[in-house]
Amino acid sequence: MQKITSISAFIQQFPNDVQNKLESIRALVKSLAPEAIEAISYGIPTFKLNGNLIHFAAYKNHIGLYPGADGIAHFAHKFSKYTYSKGTVQFPLDEPLPIELIKEIVQYRIDKQKSRPSRPASKN
Repeated sequence: MQKITSISAFIQQFPNDVQNKLESIRALVKSLAPEAIEAISYGIPTFKLNGNLIHFAAYKNHIGLYPGADGIAHFAHKFSKYTYSKGTVQFPLDEPLPIELIKEIVQYRIDKQKSRPSRPASKN
């Protein structure tokens, strides 16, 4: 199996409907944080902005969004219809993505990351 080295390559391995959802998340993050760097970290799509901003990935039955433990804790009250844990929330593939909720989560993470002391960007 070939190692995935870009978000585009990661997305292309899924069916079209899943690709569209992943591309929606990617476009949303890019629109909110155009200065964020795209990467593959932990084998999944990642945006970096003064450290890890957000990770996301597709699986057999869901799309996982990884805003870190602080992001999950902050929005847990909005996750009642989703499976979530300390660091991830799962959005079922058979339902529309909650774009407004994802936008809120990403903006929260941007604000958190921008308030941190600057760190040099790294590829992983």
